[in-house]
Amino acid sequence: MQSTTTQGDVTIAIVFHSGYGHTARQAQAVSEGIAQTPGAKALLLNVEQAQSEWTALESADAIVFGAPTYMGSASAAFKAFMDASSGAFFKNAWQDKLAAGFTNSASRSGDKLATLMQFAIFAAQHGMHWISLGLPPGNNNSRGSEQDANRLGFFLGAAAQSNADEGADTAPPQADLDTARHLGQRVAQAAIQFARGRLASRELEISAQEGEKS
Repeated sequence: MQSTTTQGDVTIAIVFHSGYGHTARQAQAVSEGIAQTPGAKALLLNVEQAQSEWTALESADAIVFGAPTYMGSASAAFKAFMDASSGAFFKNAWQDKLAAGFTNSASRSGDKLATLMQFAIFAAQHGMHWISLGLPPGNNNSRGSEQDANRLGFFLGAAAQSNADEGADTAPPQADLDTARHLGQRVAQAAIQFARGRLASRELEISAQEGEKS
Protein backbone atom coordinates (compact mmCIF):
# COMPACT_ATOMS: atom_id res chain seq x y z
CA MET A 1 0.00 0.00 0.00
CA GLN A 2 1.38 3.40 -0.96
CA SER A 3 1.69 6.28 1.47
CA THR A 4 -1.15 8.75 1.62
CA THR A 5 1.37 11.62 1.36
CA THR A 6 0.43 14.10 -1.38
CA GLN A 7 1.82 17.37 -0.01
CA GLY A 8 3.92 18.42 2.95
CA ASP A 9 6.54 16.42 4.79
CA VAL A 10 7.20 12.76 4.17
CA THR A 11 7.37 10.56 7.27
CA ILE A 12 10.11 8.02 7.86
CA ALA A 13 9.51 5.60 10.72
CA ILE A 14 12.49 4.11 12.55
CA VAL A 15 11.70 0.83 14.28
CA PHE A 16 14.53 -0.43 16.49
CA HIS A 17 15.54 -2.60 19.40
CA SER A 18 18.49 -1.80 21.63
CA GLY A 19 19.71 -4.17 24.30
CA TYR A 20 22.23 -1.89 26.03
CA GLY A 21 21.63 1.53 24.48
CA HIS A 22 24.25 1.44 21.72
CA THR A 23 21.80 0.73 18.91
CA ALA A 24 19.45 3.35 20.35
CA ARG A 25 22.19 5.93 19.72
CA GLN A 26 22.36 4.72 16.12
CA ALA A 27 18.59 5.06 15.83
CA GLN A 28 18.76 8.60 17.18
CA ALA A 29 21.44 9.47 14.63
CA VAL A 30 19.25 8.13 11.81
CA SER A 31 16.42 10.27 13.17
CA GLU A 32 18.69 13.33 13.21
CA GLY A 33 19.64 12.75 9.58
CA ILE A 34 15.98 12.66 8.63
CA ALA A 35 15.21 15.80 10.65
CA GLN A 36 18.05 17.65 8.90
CA THR A 37 16.41 16.99 5.53
CA PRO A 38 13.91 19.69 4.55
CA GLY A 39 10.53 18.13 3.76
CA ALA A 40 10.99 15.06 5.97
CA LYS A 41 10.15 14.11 9.53
CA ALA A 42 11.08 11.11 11.65
CA LEU A 43 8.93 8.82 13.78
CA LEU A 44 11.22 7.04 16.27
CA LEU A 45 9.70 3.85 17.74
CA ASN A 46 11.24 1.05 19.74
CA VAL A 47 9.88 -2.40 18.94
CA GLU A 48 7.46 -2.36 21.87
CA GLN A 49 5.99 0.99 20.81
CA ALA A 50 5.88 -0.06 17.18
CA GLN A 51 3.56 -2.98 17.93
CA SER A 52 0.87 -0.52 19.02
CA GLU A 53 1.52 1.85 16.11
CA TRP A 54 0.62 -0.28 13.08
CA THR A 55 -1.55 2.49 11.63
CA ALA A 56 1.32 4.97 11.84
CA LEU A 57 3.64 2.49 10.13
CA GLU A 58 1.05 1.93 7.41
CA SER A 59 0.91 5.66 6.67
CA ALA A 60 4.69 6.20 6.73
CA ASP A 61 6.55 6.72 3.47
CA ALA A 62 9.52 4.63 4.60
CA ILE A 63 10.53 2.37 7.48
CA VAL A 64 14.12 2.01 8.68
CA PHE A 65 14.80 -1.15 10.69
CA GLY A 66 17.49 -1.35 13.38
CA ALA A 67 18.70 -3.93 15.89
CA PRO A 68 21.90 -5.20 17.45
CA THR A 69 23.46 -8.28 15.95
CA TYR A 70 23.35 -11.10 18.50
CA MET A 71 24.70 -14.54 17.58
CA GLY A 72 24.76 -13.74 13.87
CA SER A 73 21.26 -12.31 13.48
CA ALA A 74 18.90 -9.60 14.67
CA SER A 75 18.02 -9.67 18.35
CA ALA A 76 15.11 -11.80 19.54
CA ALA A 77 13.08 -8.72 20.44
CA PHE A 78 13.35 -7.41 16.89
CA LYS A 79 12.53 -10.84 15.45
CA ALA A 80 9.35 -10.77 17.56
CA PHE A 81 8.41 -7.50 15.84
CA MET A 82 9.10 -9.07 12.45
CA ASP A 83 6.81 -11.98 13.27
CA ALA A 84 4.12 -9.64 14.59
CA SER A 85 4.12 -7.75 11.28
CA SER A 86 2.28 -10.64 9.60
CA GLY A 87 -0.94 -8.65 9.82
CA ALA A 88 0.62 -5.89 7.72
CA PHE A 89 2.00 -8.56 5.36
CA PHE A 90 -1.41 -10.07 4.64
CA LYS A 91 -2.86 -6.59 4.02
CA ASN A 92 0.03 -5.55 1.76
CA ALA A 93 0.15 -2.53 4.08
CA TRP A 94 3.84 -1.78 3.41
CA GLN A 95 3.80 -2.52 -0.32
CA ASP A 96 6.02 -0.07 -2.26
CA LYS A 97 7.28 1.77 0.81
CA LEU A 98 11.00 2.42 1.11
CA ALA A 99 13.09 0.44 3.59
CA ALA A 100 16.62 0.54 4.99
CA GLY A 101 18.50 -0.89 7.96
CA PHE A 102 21.23 -0.47 10.55
CA THR A 103 22.88 -2.70 13.13
CA ASN A 104 25.56 -2.72 15.82
CA SER A 105 27.80 -5.32 17.44
CA ALA A 106 30.91 -5.45 19.61
CA SER A 107 33.11 -6.86 16.85
CA ARG A 108 34.12 -4.90 13.77
CA SER A 109 32.43 -7.47 11.56
CA GLY A 110 30.54 -9.61 14.02
CA ASP A 111 28.45 -11.07 11.16
CA LYS A 112 26.51 -7.79 10.97
CA LEU A 113 25.97 -8.37 7.24
CA ALA A 114 23.72 -11.31 8.12
CA THR A 115 21.45 -8.98 10.09
CA LEU A 116 21.30 -6.41 7.28
CA MET A 117 20.46 -9.20 4.84
CA GLN A 118 17.75 -10.38 7.23
CA PHE A 119 16.27 -6.87 7.19
CA ALA A 120 16.46 -6.67 3.39
CA ILE A 121 14.69 -10.01 2.97
CA PHE A 122 12.07 -8.93 5.51
CA ALA A 123 11.50 -5.75 3.50
CA ALA A 124 11.28 -7.75 0.27
CA GLN A 125 8.62 -10.01 1.78
CA HIS A 126 6.58 -6.87 2.46
CA GLY A 127 7.10 -5.67 -1.13
CA MET A 128 9.25 -2.72 -0.06
CA HIS A 129 12.07 -0.98 -1.97
CA TRP A 130 15.45 -1.29 -0.23
CA ILE A 131 17.71 1.78 0.07
CA SER A 132 21.41 1.03 0.43
CA LEU A 133 23.90 3.08 2.44
CA GLY A 134 25.33 4.89 -0.58
CA LEU A 135 28.74 5.61 0.95
CA PRO A 136 32.18 4.46 -0.19
CA PRO A 137 34.13 2.45 2.38
CA GLY A 138 36.26 4.48 4.78
CA ASN A 139 39.58 3.73 6.46
CA ASN A 140 40.62 1.26 3.75
CA ASN A 141 43.97 2.76 2.77
CA SER A 142 47.06 4.28 4.40
CA ARG A 143 45.47 7.75 4.39
CA GLY A 144 42.29 6.50 6.05
CA SER A 145 41.16 7.11 9.60
CA GLU A 146 38.94 5.61 12.26
CA GLN A 147 37.05 8.91 12.00
CA ASP A 148 35.95 8.14 8.42
CA ALA A 149 32.26 7.61 7.74
CA ASN A 150 31.54 3.96 6.86
CA ARG A 151 34.86 3.04 8.47
CA LEU A 152 33.67 -0.59 8.69
CA GLY A 153 33.03 -0.81 4.94
CA PHE A 154 29.38 -1.90 4.73
CA PHE A 155 27.17 -1.20 1.72
CA LEU A 156 23.76 -2.77 2.40
CA GLY A 157 23.07 -0.56 5.43
CA ALA A 158 24.68 1.36 8.27
CA ALA A 159 26.93 -0.64 10.61
CA ALA A 160 28.37 0.36 13.97
CA GLN A 161 30.84 -1.22 16.37
CA SER A 162 30.65 -0.71 20.14
CA ASN A 163 33.33 -2.11 22.42
CA ALA A 164 31.82 -4.70 24.76
CA ASP A 165 33.28 -2.97 27.82
CA GLU A 166 31.99 0.51 26.95
CA GLY A 167 28.56 1.91 27.71
CA ALA A 168 26.30 3.82 25.37
CA ASP A 169 27.70 7.08 26.69
CA THR A 170 30.93 6.48 24.76
CA ALA A 171 30.05 3.90 22.08
CA PRO A 172 29.50 3.62 19.19
CA PRO A 173 32.09 6.17 18.03
CA GLN A 174 31.20 9.38 16.23
CA ALA A 175 32.16 7.98 12.81
CA ASP A 176 29.50 5.28 13.12
CA LEU A 177 26.90 7.81 14.25
CA ASP A 178 27.81 10.00 11.26
CA THR A 179 27.26 6.96 9.05
CA ALA A 180 23.83 6.37 10.57
CA ARG A 181 22.99 10.05 10.15
CA HIS A 182 23.90 9.79 6.47
CA LEU A 183 21.56 6.81 6.10
CA GLY A 184 18.71 8.85 7.55
CA GLN A 185 19.35 11.67 5.10
CA ARG A 186 19.59 9.28 2.16
CA VAL A 187 16.29 7.57 2.98
CA ALA A 188 14.59 10.93 3.54
CA GLN A 189 15.78 12.26 0.19
CA ALA A 190 14.64 9.10 -1.59
CA ALA A 191 11.25 9.24 0.13
CA ILE A 192 10.76 12.83 -1.01
CA GLN A 193 11.61 11.86 -4.58
CA PHE A 194 9.17 8.92 -4.46
CA ALA A 195 6.40 11.07 -2.99
CA ARG A 196 6.84 13.70 -5.69
CA GLY A 197 6.91 11.05 -8.40
CA ARG A 198 3.71 9.46 -7.13
CA LEU A 199 2.00 12.85 -6.99
CA ALA A 200 3.11 13.69 -10.53
CA SER A 201 1.91 10.29 -11.74
CA ARG A 202 -1.55 10.83 -10.21
CA GLU A 203 -1.76 14.29 -11.77
CA LEU A 204 -0.94 12.82 -15.18
CA GLU A 205 -3.61 10.14 -14.73
CA ILE A 206 -6.21 12.75 -13.81
CA SER A 207 -5.21 14.90 -16.75
CA ALA A 208 -5.46 11.94 -19.10
CA GLN A 209 -8.89 11.01 -17.76
CA GLU A 210 -10.12 14.57 -18.21
CA GLY A 211 -8.75 14.59 -21.75
CA GLU A 212 -10.65 11.41 -22.58
CA LYS A 213 -13.89 12.94 -21.29
CA SER A 214 -13.45 16.05 -23.40
